Amino acid sequence: MILEKIFACGHENISCIHSSTIELTKDAHITKRGTCILGINATKACIDLNDITKKKIKNGNKLTIIINIDNEREMFYGYGNPNLTLVNKNDMVFRKSSFICDRTVLIRCSKASNDLNKNLINKIKVSNKQFSIQFIDDEF
Repeated sequence: MILEKIFACGHENISCIHSSTIELTKDAHITKRGTCILGINATKACIDLNDITKKKIKNGNKLTIIINIDNEREMFYGYGNPNLTLVNKNDMVFRKSSFICDRTVLIRCSKASNDLNKNLINKIKVSNKQFSIQFIDDEF
C-alpha cells in the first residue's frame, strides 16, 4: 500500500557519497558540502507527512522507500520508532544508524546515499529534473 508520494528535484551539486544517510530538503539550492542530499525542492518534509504515515512510523513499522526517475528505480527499507518526532519543517533524513533528531524520518535503513544506483544519481544530478519517492507499507 502506498502511504505517501513525494516529489523532489535534482541539482548539479548532488553527489550522494555519504555513507550513513539520505536526505531530501525543501531548500532550492545546495552546495557540494551536502553529500547525503538526494533531492531539493521536496514537496514534503517530516512535518508534512500524512497522519497514517506518521502513525506507522511511530509504531516502529518497516517501510519500503521507492525512488523513481525515468526508467531507473531504487528501493530500500527503514524502520520507524516511537521516539521519532517528525516535526522538521524543511528536511527528512533516512539513516542507517539509530540516531534520532527532528529531521529523522526512518532509522536502520538498508541503504545510504552512497549505496544508491549510480545511473539513478546521474539522472538526478540534472538540475530541476523531478523524481518521486514513495513510502510503501509492507505490512498492509
